[in-house]
Amino acid sequence: MTESLASPEALAAALDTTGYLADEGLATAGFLATQMQRPLFCEGEPGTGKTSLALALSEALKWPLVRLQCHEGIDAAQALYEWDFPRQLLHLRALEAADSGRLDAETAERSLYTERFLLARPLLQALTTTPCVLLVDEIDRADDEFEAFLLQLLDEYAVTIPEYGEVRAEQPPLVVLTSNRTREVHDALKRRCLYHWLEHPDLAREISILRRRLPGIGETLARQIADAVHRLRAMDLLKPPGVAESLDWARALLALQRDELDAATAARTLGAVLKYSEDLDRVRAKLDTLFS
Repeated sequence: MTESLASPEALAAALDTTGYLADEGLATAGFLATQMQRPLFCEGEPGTGKTSLALALSEALKWPLVRLQCHEGIDAAQALYEWDFPRQLLHLRALEAADSGRLDAETAERSLYTERFLLARPLLQALTTTPCVLLVDEIDRADDEFEAFLLQLLDEYAVTIPEYGEVRAEQPPLVVLTSNRTREVHDALKRRCLYHWLEHPDLAREISILRRRLPGIGETLARQIADAVHRLRAMDLLKPPGVAESLDWARALLALQRDELDAATAARTLGAVLKYSEDLDRVRAKLDTLFS
């Protein structure tokens, strides 16, 4: 293991160099995931830093990041591997031409199923790229069948390709799974993982994140943005803003050369932090009290 993984505090310090401020609980969970070689399952509201954690781990450890973005209907072919059929066909025709039609079928078949024609998708890339960070993003969007397939792969960090043979990771990747909890992920998958629930940061930590990620922002503006976002999260909104929206709002205000946030400026820039018209209407009706 690298020195960055010597303790939870060392891991937190390594993440800090990338601009990711992990609290004690998250740093401990990440540290244990590396030491125990167990996947880290992160759940929480959108915008709490689940995906950013994997990106920060990759940057801090200087390990390649392999990302699998889950979606409804994703299957093993999209996540693991496919054969490059057009190139295989061209190769077969070239063999036939070279042998004047006297092509041995068994030899031809062996030549078709080699690494040359194997298209590695994210999961296979993670098994063959060591060490690396594997991000399985939004696993809750995938269906039960894919979850079961993933479960088997994470058990052994190996897969058997019928035409090719077994591919096994020399070193298991550091796996981070994320979920926005649009559905419950099965217990069988959770049992194989370390679990951490990510909350929105408290006010002080959000101010620190803004100042860490945007060095040009002043203390006053950072505090006003963080305070306003925390008030927005307390409202009954369809989509409460996350840290990503806080950062976008700050960037928008900096682009407008504002060093303070008032009701008038907020009204003009709410589209950076709120993404539903219903939320915009609800907040605009309360702007005066929000910034009083």
